[in-house]
Amino acid sequence: QVQLVESGGGLVQPGGSLRLSCAASGSIFDINAMGWYRQAPGKERELVVTSSGANINYADSVKGRFTISRDNAKNTVYLQMNSLKPEDTAVYYCNAKIRVRYTSNYIDYWGQGTQVTVSS
Repeated sequence: QVQLVESGGGLVQPGGSLRLSCAASGSIFDINAMGWYRQAPGKERELVVTSSGANINYADSVKGRFTISRDNAKNTVYLQMNSLKPEDTAVYYCNAKIRVRYTSNYIDYWGQGTQVTVSS
């Protein structure tokens, strides 16, 4: 089995920063893309950023403020969030496309979600 465990959410004032982490563990053969999505109350889940090899795709709403990074040796992805705004308030979900050992396909896995609240 594979697990994605997130950490780093919390309450921050507008203009502040937070760093989210997501570690994948289990019977992993390979990880392709990793990224972050978010879901605000009453809204659909939306892409924040994905990273696959040299390709990184940010949502327009976070460009210049959020930065994704990966530690492939640790199967971990990070999201550095700066200049946070109230509209960034949401549950943030880690996503990874993982090939489990002894299988041939990549499957989407999701973390449990971590709450980020931006408020004064």
